[in-house]
Amino acid sequence: MRILTASDRSLLVEAADLDEAMRLNLAWDGIPGIVERIPGARTVLVRFDPVRTSARDLASVLSATAVDAEHVPHTREVTIPVHYDGEDLAEAASLLGVSADELVSRHLAADWQVAFSGFAPGFGYVVSSDPLFDVPRRSSPRTRVPAGSVALAGAFTGVYPRESPGGWQLIGRTDAVMWDIDRDPPALLAPGTSVRFISVHETVTGSAAQGMPRDVSAMDASGRDMPPHASGVLPPDPMPARPEASIAPLGADADTGESKPAPSIEVVRPSLQLLVQDLGRPGHAALGVSESGAADRTAMRDANRAVGNHRGAAVLESVGGLTLRFHGEGVAVVTGAVGDLSLTDADGDARSIPHGIPFATASGDELTLGHPTHGLRYVIGIRGGIDAASALGSRSSDTLAGLGPAALAAGDVLEVGDAAVAAVDPDPQPRDLPASGDLVELDITLGPRDDWFTAAAIDALTAQEWSVTPRSDRVGIRLQGDVPLERATTGELPSEGAVTGAIQVPPDGQPVLFLPDHPLTGGYPIIGALTDRCLDLAAQLPPGARIRFRIEEGQS
Repeated sequence: MRILTASDRSLLVEAADLDEAMRLNLAWDGIPGIVERIPGARTVLVRFDPVRTSARDLASVLSATAVDAEHVPHTREVTIPVHYDGEDLAEAASLLGVSADELVSRHLAADWQVAFSGFAPGFGYVVSSDPLFDVPRRSSPRTRVPAGSVALAGAFTGVYPRESPGGWQLIGRTDAVMWDIDRDPPALLAPGTSVRFISVHETVTGSAAQGMPRDVSAMDASGRDMPPHASGVLPPDPMPARPEASIAPLGADADTGESKPAPSIEVVRPSLQLLVQDLGRPGHAALGVSESGAADRTAMRDANRAVGNHRGAAVLESVGGLTLRFHGEGVAVVTGAVGDLSLTDADGDARSIPHGIPFATASGDELTLGHPTHGLRYVIGIRGGIDAASALGSRSSDTLAGLGPAALAAGDVLEVGDAAVAAVDPDPQPRDLPASGDLVELDITLGPRDDWFTAAAIDALTAQEWSVTPRSDRVGIRLQGDVPLERATTGELPSEGAVTGAIQVPPDGQPVLFLPDHPLTGGYPIIGALTDRCLDLAAQLPPGARIRFRIEEGQS
């Protein structure tokens, strides 16, 4: 095996092939210091805790681990009905040197098995023994691929669980639900699952014995329909519903004895993106679920300390200005991005609010955040934390995966929890957040795929300035430079794991800097990754900011 640097807190281990990668992933279960393992087509990405182990020590342990000869264990079988009408069907067939009809025929005839999960929850990498299927990705990924799209890339077939960006070749679509958090397991295509694809025009046994086609059901190996929530039309967004706009009672007023409402927050005017965030949901890579969580962890930590919450209490993360109305008494704080902050009481009297300093709120108070002058994302902390719906142990909204509460809209009401555990401890340390046009230096480690690029590309990565484009979100920041990064190695990179802060380079040579909602795996080479201490600053880069990358001392 070959062990490469993937970031200052992760290693990428290369295996000989898919089978060895799967065996290595199983063998490393339980090794101290490992936070998460993300298997890929020929690799395993290993994230570690630098407090518990070092990259050097962990590499020695990984290299010395005995590997079982068993393959990925077989679990169950499912049948996926497909409309073979994808917009890339003809092009994919041409790339493989066959007709569209032959591609479909061989796709239907092959025996498929899910090797691993990644990219997004419910996205299984399904592989067969048919050597035909080795398809290059698109030269530039689509910004939106419809949910249910059946696609090819490399040796794999995948089905997009929900609308998302993607660079795979689309050959068809299915109505089967790939991901349902209330199902066990949530992913229809979990690792080890045997898969049979059928055309919606194919007649099957059972209730279709008289020749009627089954065209919308996902079936298990016996031909039985899957449960209702696992079949039928794929919902456009599998995220839990927004919190109900209701205010629950909480005790009685000390003076009148009358019932008083529980503290809550009403969205009067939402921002460009208003989300609930906490520390995220690490440890679910096997389901294809990334950690997600607050983009600016420093701002979240400062907010919770300021109002007396525990470090993991849920906060609000806002891109741009907004207005919130408070119901009931409480304590709040605004951290992160810097801009004009004001609090207007029920009588219409307004006063300025200092950044990073907690302030008391009363019923009817309205908090208004102006457009940030520095930074991009405000964090609003509330004593008690935001009491929103939880998914896989976290209240974070993962915009790529569709997990956690939906983006908040005008009229939504959020209840305040009881997460406060300590006295307030405001520590408003000044942070040098960028404004549009400012130049920011970010430290990186090279790898794991810097050897896929020319020496001139490595020079261009660090020598030139990169502009933050408006085509950026919590998935990633699309950068623009005068000199695109030129590859030394052409062809397809088998899908492999990626970390927050990874700098992925599509064939057009313009990098994408991954943020917390990035896909777990991808097939474009990663030339480097931000160091952990630079991640929070990256989350505050507004469109128009300029970046210069600096290789961390000790790397060359």
